[in-house]
Amino acid sequence: MNIPEEFQGKIINAFGFEGKAWLESLSQTVETYLQKWELTSEGPVENLSYNYVLKVTDSRRTPLILKLGVPNFDTRNEMVTLQIYGGDGCAVLVKSDMEKGVMLLERLVPGRMLSAESDELVVLENYIKVWKAIRRPVPEGTSTPFLTHWFEGLKRYRNAGEGLISLEIVQLAEEFFQQVMETSEGPQLLHGDLHHENILYSEEKGWMAIDPKGVAGDPYFDIPSFLINQLDSKSDPKSVLKLRVDTISEQLGIDRQRLLKSSIALGTLYACWGVEDLADWETTYQCVKWFIEFLE
Repeated sequence: MNIPEEFQGKIINAFGFEGKAWLESLSQTVETYLQKWELTSEGPVENLSYNYVLKVTDSRRTPLILKLGVPNFDTRNEMVTLQIYGGDGCAVLVKSDMEKGVMLLERLVPGRMLSAESDELVVLENYIKVWKAIRRPVPEGTSTPFLTHWFEGLKRYRNAGEGLISLEIVQLAEEFFQQVMETSEGPQLLHGDLHHENILYSEEKGWMAIDPKGVAGDPYFDIPSFLINQLDSKSDPKSVLKLRVDTISEQLGIDRQRLLKSSIALGTLYACWGVEDLADWETTYQCVKWFIEFLE
């Protein structure tokens, strides 16, 4: 079975010994579930990140997705979140094994990403439809983590001392997070990573979300990851960012200033994570500076 070296490196960097052990048994795990669920593999998807994802068909030749992750809380939480959505606005969870970190999902066909659309206004229109479709309360009795836990990352970054991200902006982000939380009408279930590559087109159902992280928080926080995404290819990224902020605020009828504060808070957290993970952080940080400018 083909397991790309880049993918293996990501898993080992992220999960250490546990990830290495998972990789060593991955081929056997895939084979076990192909047989158990009577699936035929069509090979892995091209854009593997932190899960091994295969295109498969079942005994009726129905196109599906077999997704395997290192078994942990995040993997189980994704399955619980998919169950809550129940196929409304988000791909259906067909079968799962929470203990082993394996899930069988509806395959959205043709599965074109929202990033493939060139017209920014069309992109915005379809993003807004999906954002609306996945709004719902957090069910009682679930272990959905709160966004507050994510924002401990800002405190961790600040306590480490002055770094690549201005501590003044980190402090501003913390203040804005608190302001948004204080004016919140209560937590909703958030996708947690609702951007262009996690919204796919289905001929049968239209645009649908995939790969929810599942987190409880104010719905404004389900917007910034889209706002800052796919700007590198734009000739005037600042103007595109402003268009996104203005259009979403107007069409959703939400408070523009509050959206900007949410975006400064979450964007700063993303940038801090990027610095910690030795990943791209500068593009996100530039967006944060633009958000601050738009707010002023």
